Amino acid sequence: MRVQICAVGRLRAGPEKQLLDDYLSRLEAAGRAIGITSAPVIEVEEKRRLDVAALKTREGELLRAATAKGATIVALDERGRAEPSEAFAKRLGHWRDAGVGDIAFLIGGAGGLAPEIRESAAHTLAFGPATWPHMLARVMLAEQLYRAVTILSGHPYHRA
Repeated sequence: MRVQICAVGRLRAGPEKQLLDDYLSRLEAAGRAIGITSAPVIEVEEKRRLDVAALKTREGELLRAATAKGATIVALDERGRAEPSEAFAKRLGHWRDAGVGDIAFLIGGAGGLAPEIRESAAHTLAFGPATWPHMLARVMLAEQLYRAVTILSGHPYHRA
């Protein structure tokens, strides 16, 4: 199963990019043994000045176009389900065991995701009720994906 992160905006060189690359590298190395691999992060961006609703719609279109064909969509949204790492790992393992080939985690821009993305997603995930910078959300997602892989493989990284 391939895990893809599609996000609005460009992550520049810096501590967030270093952390993201580190967790994705760990995910790739640890996940291979249990059938979970990561794809490169795909970043999309709309340069035109649009009103908030039009921008969300356009970003949604760009995110959809960036996802692997037939991928199971997971929307990252503050209105989603905040779940413990073990539950997230179980969900990821269930998708893998059910034969899901691609999972795309979609992260919106500053205005959030288009309603169509949230409504059509197989799952909507939140990192709690707080609002997080969308650039940092990538790092948090990559860490949780790595943690899920370690939980599924019995690695001691997750000390529950």
